[in-house]
Amino acid sequence: MNIPVVTVGHSSDDLVGGLERLHGPVSVVRRCGELAELLAACQSGLARAAIVAEDSGELTASLVDRLAAVGVAVLALTDSPEEMSRLRGIGVAAEPPSVGAAALASRITAAVAQLGGDSTRPRYGADLAFADAAFADTTSADAAFADGERSGGERADGGRSDGGTGVAPERAGTGQLIAIWGPAGAPGRTLVAANIAGELAAEGKSVLLVDADSYGASVAALLGLLDEAAGLAQACRLADQGLLDGAALLRIATPVATRSGTFRVLTGITRADRWTELRAAALSRVLGRARQIADVTVIDTGFCLESDEELSFDTMAPRRNAATLRSLELADTVFAVGAADSIGVPRLVRGLAELEAAVPQVSPRVVLNKVRAAAVGRSPERQLRDAWERYGPTAPVSAFLPADAAACDAALLAGSLLLETAPDSALRKAIAGLVCAPAQRTRRSSVFSSTAMGRLKR
Repeated sequence: MNIPVVTVGHSSDDLVGGLERLHGPVSVVRRCGELAELLAACQSGLARAAIVAEDSGELTASLVDRLAAVGVAVLALTDSPEEMSRLRGIGVAAEPPSVGAAALASRITAAVAQLGGDSTRPRYGADLAFADAAFADTTSADAAFADGERSGGERADGGRSDGGTGVAPERAGTGQLIAIWGPAGAPGRTLVAANIAGELAAEGKSVLLVDADSYGASVAALLGLLDEAAGLAQACRLADQGLLDGAALLRIATPVATRSGTFRVLTGITRADRWTELRAAALSRVLGRARQIADVTVIDTGFCLESDEELSFDTMAPRRNAATLRSLELADTVFAVGAADSIGVPRLVRGLAELEAAVPQVSPRVVLNKVRAAAVGRSPERQLRDAWERYGPTAPVSAFLPADAAACDAALLAGSLLLETAPDSALRKAIAGLVCAPAQRTRRSSVFSSTAMGRLKR
């Protein structure tokens, strides 16, 4: 197999000659003058690999992800250990400029083979290996925090595989991802997500709440946060550049303290037209970091699951619903929330069919919210369950959340959670029952513990 390669950068001239003299598996088909020309060549299907010999700082995770979507592996040349570490963290094979032609050809072959053999790659092309596997770009402070928080400081490198950079790869995070999804029509996704985060924090877990709704982010408003910084967009921007570590994520996330526990929040975009800032590749890395710094990450997603088929011809274009789809793809548990009335239930049924088509690997836990006799008649839970068994999809209803407008209004007015404003309400207890043990512990969340922060500073 002969691998066509395009290059960019004046320093690649000697390298190109060396590759051509090999008469081996790699052949240079174009020397580009700038990165934009290289991208156009890759988009046209001219190459299977791209060598960036200069200005590698322009490479981002989203750019690498889009090149991967058209089957192009990226290799960069740099003599900076920090830049080499950053590049490997965003999925770029990095080598020093002094690498020999034969070694470079072998590296290109391996990178192309790895890209072509990844059968788990989702349709948007982001490499899930960099979300759930070890990050190669970790700093020593981040590694100390993540390893120490999970295992009391014990290293788990298991041998050297740092590619000569001196930066050992870090173990994958063990935190869980919970995604809250629901169809259009305000079924109560944000209410459920925020209160699940609060209940888990009250149990003593370190919790991160992420607002990934690219249409109507409202977690900040629900919690009374005067935040216009769009924390998730900031985190995605750093992740896209390969600069997001655990310390940076903790700095960006806003702390929310309750009487029972404390959790952190990555607030959503402040305007719907900022959706392009939530790229799938960057979000994958943000959620990968979240697994490392929090026991549980709760994601409030958007409603829409359309995959932008009209843009399918342009694999370089951003996807409007990438944040929602990527969150659902990566989540360990998905709660599908629907309103328990004659409009909300049919919407949920249709939405679950769309969810199965968009993300086939998801097995959602169905939750019917706002359950009340006035909407469905006497014994509402029994009637809803009977109707669901007759007309609903195969997924059973996992929980019924009673309507409690007074408690919700009081919590919203106070910018707080049900566990503070209405701790004895049936709705609060039902939400806690979704994720918490029967008897909640009262110790505070460890996300702000002095031990953890001490490790982070070291």
